[in-house]
Amino acid sequence: MQFSIVFKTIGLLLMVFSLTQLPPVIVDIIYQQNETHSFLTAFLLTFLSGLLLYLPFRKSTKDFRIREGILVVVSFWFVLSLFATIPFLLSESLRMTFSDAFFESMSGLTTTGATILSGLDDLPMAILYYRQQLQWLGGMGIIVLAVAILPMLGVGGMELYHAESSGISKDRLTPKLTQTAKALWKIYLSFTVVCALAYYYAGMDMFDAIGHSYSTVAIGGFSTHDLSIGYFDSIAIESVAVVFMFLAGINFSLHFFVWRKKNILAFFKDAEFQTYLLMLSVLIAIISIYLLNSGYYQTPEEALRYGIFQSISIATTTGFASTNFSLWPLILPVMLIFASFIGACAGSTGGGIKVVRVLLMFKLAMKEIKKFIHPNAQINIKLNQRSVAESTLVSVWGFFSLYVIAFILIMVALMFTGMDQVTSFSATAASMNNLGPGLGEVAENYASISESAKWILSFSMLLGRLEILTLMALLHKAFWRF
Repeated sequence: MQFSIVFKTIGLLLMVFSLTQLPPVIVDIIYQQNETHSFLTAFLLTFLSGLLLYLPFRKSTKDFRIREGILVVVSFWFVLSLFATIPFLLSESLRMTFSDAFFESMSGLTTTGATILSGLDDLPMAILYYRQQLQWLGGMGIIVLAVAILPMLGVGGMELYHAESSGISKDRLTPKLTQTAKALWKIYLSFTVVCALAYYYAGMDMFDAIGHSYSTVAIGGFSTHDLSIGYFDSIAIESVAVVFMFLAGINFSLHFFVWRKKNILAFFKDAEFQTYLLMLSVLIAIISIYLLNSGYYQTPEEALRYGIFQSISIATTTGFASTNFSLWPLILPVMLIFASFIGACAGSTGGGIKVVRVLLMFKLAMKEIKKFIHPNAQINIKLNQRSVAESTLVSVWGFFSLYVIAFILIMVALMFTGMDQVTSFSATAASMNNLGPGLGEVAENYASISESAKWILSFSMLLGRLEILTLMALLHKAFWRF
């Protein structure tokens, strides 16, 4: 293990991240709510810590290997969350414990959207902006951003990129890795700007429009209000959220190819997109019809309005709320939680198992049924008219196995802390799928759970954000053999 390149890279990344603690200072200067000191202190501590890590190893010229890439990615998400707690801890308006601050920052950076805070409407604007910004940075992955920057500083990023992008879709969009990262961020930034403008023209003020565009495009779910999107009670604002949650749940590589070909029909030629669209359509239909037939809403318009919004919000693992869906007839909240297990598309900012993995598992199950009927038949599994390699199918089942094992262990661990079954199940699903809202005790927020449960869920969020394999590899003894 070449620790010199690991420390050098983490130091560089920390110095880059320290700059993100300056925009909240500008927000505080505008609103004059005495939070500037907290963020300037956080900036100095983060930058100096990064500098201290970087300086002893600045002359290291060793190349990255996959093990160093994995270690940097996992370490950096933990270290980043650690330093992101500083403004929360220093803010006199919050008075948070370290466990609460770490939980909040990990939830933000992993785009989970679970919060221990209440009374958001009364918090300083700088704090509210900072929470939203954390999600925006975590959305596309600050590591991918670093891939575009680090080569200019003498650090290669191939292994870093592959360790961060541990999902199915890891194809480069352009010949050079740095160009790929820049292409992804241009799309991500463009979506954010257009989303903010759409929110503004739909009725939000500029602060809320920018903040909610951050968490919408990141599929994060943090809001600047306790009632989330429901605070605005606006069909126009909900419509904007629905459109951009749906778009952010699509593979960003597919967005790039559609933009390059200038042909929107290219979306519909992609098998994962077709499945994603079908899944959401069926879910919306079931939820809306049940809400109407159960008498929970009196008009088809109301049932469809809330059915569409909550179905897309939860299925894409965004976690916005236009109403308290946990109060719906019990089968509906449970169904929505199960939809979050599938999640959004691979290569999107969403969480969950990912649509393409579920699609491949379904195809593999169909293959086994056909093989049972016709034992001698040669059956290939295809995706977008291409045969899927056996190694990919093994990887999918390996991921699913690890996911199930991790889910059970985390849920049981939460029950040992005193959580009831419904709360522990939904909290585990909400954290591993990077969803946010749960059921039972965590339907509104996570403030009432124990300190140990918060640490377990923080680990679960990181596990989900790194899609299990990256973090599990670090915990395997073979990883540390020299």
